Amino acid sequence: MDQPEAFCSSTESRAAAARDLLQAALEDLSQEQLKRFRLKLRDAPLDGRSIPWGRLERADAVDLAMQLTQFYGPEPALDVTRTTLKRADVRDVAARLKEQRLQRLGPSSSALLSVSEYKKKYREHVLQQHAKVKERNSRSVKINKRFTKLLIARESATLVDEAPGLAEEQGPERARRSDTHTFNRLFGRDGDGQRPLTVVLQGPAGIGKTMAAKKILYDWAAGKLYHDQVDFAFFLPCRELLERPGTCSLAGLILDQCPHRSAPLQQMLARSERLLFILDGADELLPPPGPSEARPCTDPFEEADGARVLGGLLSKTLLPNARLLVTARATAPGRMQGLLCSPQCAEVRGFSDKDKKKYFHKFFRDEWTAERAYRFVKENETLFALCFVPFVCWIVCTVLRQQIELGQDLSRTSKTTTSVYLLFIASVLSSAPAADGPQMQGELRKLCRLAREGILRHRAQFAEKDLERLELRGSKVQTLFLSKKELPGVLETEVTYQFMDQSFQEFFAALSYLLEDERDLTAPADSVGALLRGDTERRCHLTLTTRFLFGLLNTERMRDLERHFGGVVSERVKQDVLRWVQEQGQGRPGAAPEGAEETEAPEGAEEPEEEEGELNYPLELLYCLYETQEGAFVHQALRGWPELELERVRFSRMDLAVLSYCVRCCPAGQALRLVSCGLVPAQEKKKRKSLIKRLHGSLGGSSSQATMRKPQASPLRSLFEAMTDQHCGLNSLTLCRCKLPDSVCQDLSGALKEAPALRELGLLHNWLTEAGLRVLSEGLAWPQCRVQKLRVQQPCLQEALQYLISMLRQSPALTTLDLSDCQLSGPMVTYLCAALQHPGCRLQSLSLTSVELSEQSLKELQTVKTAKPGLVITHPALDSPPEPPTGFISAL
Repeated sequence: MDQPEAFCSSTESRAAAARDLLQAALEDLSQEQLKRFRLKLRDAPLDGRSIPWGRLERADAVDLAMQLTQFYGPEPALDVTRTTLKRADVRDVAARLKEQRLQRLGPSSSALLSVSEYKKKYREHVLQQHAKVKERNSRSVKINKRFTKLLIARESATLVDEAPGLAEEQGPERARRSDTHTFNRLFGRDGDGQRPLTVVLQGPAGIGKTMAAKKILYDWAAGKLYHDQVDFAFFLPCRELLERPGTCSLAGLILDQCPHRSAPLQQMLARSERLLFILDGADELLPPPGPSEARPCTDPFEEADGARVLGGLLSKTLLPNARLLVTARATAPGRMQGLLCSPQCAEVRGFSDKDKKKYFHKFFRDEWTAERAYRFVKENETLFALCFVPFVCWIVCTVLRQQIELGQDLSRTSKTTTSVYLLFIASVLSSAPAADGPQMQGELRKLCRLAREGILRHRAQFAEKDLERLELRGSKVQTLFLSKKELPGVLETEVTYQFMDQSFQEFFAALSYLLEDERDLTAPADSVGALLRGDTERRCHLTLTTRFLFGLLNTERMRDLERHFGGVVSERVKQDVLRWVQEQGQGRPGAAPEGAEETEAPEGAEEPEEEEGELNYPLELLYCLYETQEGAFVHQALRGWPELELERVRFSRMDLAVLSYCVRCCPAGQALRLVSCGLVPAQEKKKRKSLIKRLHGSLGGSSSQATMRKPQASPLRSLFEAMTDQHCGLNSLTLCRCKLPDSVCQDLSGALKEAPALRELGLLHNWLTEAGLRVLSEGLAWPQCRVQKLRVQQPCLQEALQYLISMLRQSPALTTLDLSDCQLSGPMVTYLCAALQHPGCRLQSLSLTSVELSEQSLKELQTVKTAKPGLVITHPALDSPPEPPTGFISAL
């Protein structure tokens, strides 16, 4: 039992001994034996992996020993070599190698490791490999120190938002901070007691999806997540795998992440239900173009390109019982729908206000500096709001740190993501010595060209020859904005470069269109037209690049570009983009023709689906226009969009801010339709009460205060406030199948009193309450209300219509009323006829199409028609009416 003490003990000495044994055994082979050994090694892969033939074909004994050691690890390479020697019929050398190994190293450690033992070893390996993360400035920090909790909200089991609208009391699941409990709940049981096998973390660029995924992997390895559910977890960066040269297999990808590749792979795969694969950036996986290429992998040992391997995991044709955690941008959820199998979705919503402060204090090591920077940003309301995105928060902190060190202040107000990114680039340029300024300007222009080439060709990794071609290798901008990475190649390790963050590549790509002269573009495919006029798939991929392009068209931003980059920025790009926006509005469906009915879908019936990728296209266009922050440009652009229709949108706070800004800038005659949209209520901040106040409240002492509470702001208040702007040209507003709580009606009523251009209003099947219709009627009766045409379809409200009818006696401008599909009782028709004959009623047209009326009600209406020949009343049972006044748009 004393023999093991003589074995090599340290990892380094054991590895060196294994390499020596391996080289000595191979040097004992003749040239013929060595050739046979190479062939057998090629033809018998271990656990689905073998050294590429390009490395083996001409390798001598020394080269082979090095290749085996690097590929399998020192000790596993001895097992592979001994097995291959036997197959090559060189058994004497194989026996000698076994004996010498026992003498120097003892029994094979890989042979003694069970799955349970290897699980512990693998967890330790993951903890060691992922304990630190690289920041964008390449500084490594501990993940537990850098990670700041994010808000994460679980959604429904589909990636497409459900319609119709959301009630205030039935809003989406409350967002929770991303602690261990929240991460555990991602794979929690649903109402039927089933656990999801695929969970999608979705959110915009820079929101922290990758960091959250890495933290989940680290916490699993630390034993904090998925107890007794997951034995092995693997992190697969999709973009890297898609650009990886050659083929790979899932088994090979697993072994790449294992220490020394000595994993009991077959046993691990046999229990695939205990495997977790984290697929980061799965939105990069485009749907295959044809049925032949569409076939995903079904065998974990099958060698294929990265797209087929990833496609097999996502579609569950490969290890269908394995768990998947997928991160993806939320710009085009429809693209992912066809790739995934019954996903459970969760939205990453970024930092709460509390978490923003924590991030500042983690970024700035000095407490006083952190508090100073945080207070400054918090005073800039718009900039503070943008900091919910962690990457934007990092940029802001980086710029602030530099300016604080230089004794400067952040004097420029940043209202958009584009302006924040440009501010960062400007700070980098200003920090360089004046003598290096022209050189860095030239290098940045070349970097922009590299970014555009990659974006248009769907590339994120660049070879050294790409940098050499543009004279960027070894440049200062390479150090600042590109990170170096080594990938295993066929013959040797390949060095690649990628931007410090994907969003930076997209920003520089957009910047290239304004910095390059049209004559410098190498092909039409590089022009701004190619960026904007691509097909649906390309447009989804280029969403953020397009937003950045619009943001850079701001006149002030263009002057900044000229100042920081030199030269003159051409206005041609701005005009091209403006023309493109206006072209997009041409040929799109407008308002329904006059007299057309808009009926509610039967209960339980599915609404017609729009083409994939087109569902929320107008909203994405509004985001682009918002990014310009230039009212005159938005005003001109929307001239090509006489009607904006947003259907089945679950509005976030940012969505509503974007919509409100564009409405504020819209031209005269603009129409807006919101159809089956979710109106999520504004979240109120909860304030902790002292114990005395809580006791006082529980004893009934706060009842008087409760009655004096201010009405809660509706989620659409910002939109309605925009309508009251004196420059707003919104002429028509239609709300269809959107649940409108009373708070929305209250704010809309206030807007009706002041909106300078609003002439048409449609309220169609919106589940209004009696109180809501009453407050709306008050707004319509206000002397300053300019609404001339009103369409109401509310079948469930009968008695509440009295408020609307009473309004007819006072409304100063209303001339056209459509009550089609409403239910009018006999007494209500009598009340209506009395209001119509009131001297204050200015109504000229009344439509009662589809309204069921009794004989007595028809007689009363006929009497009104006779008494007021200037009033047109439309109903199938009444005499054929004359033509209604010109310009009546029934669909509003």
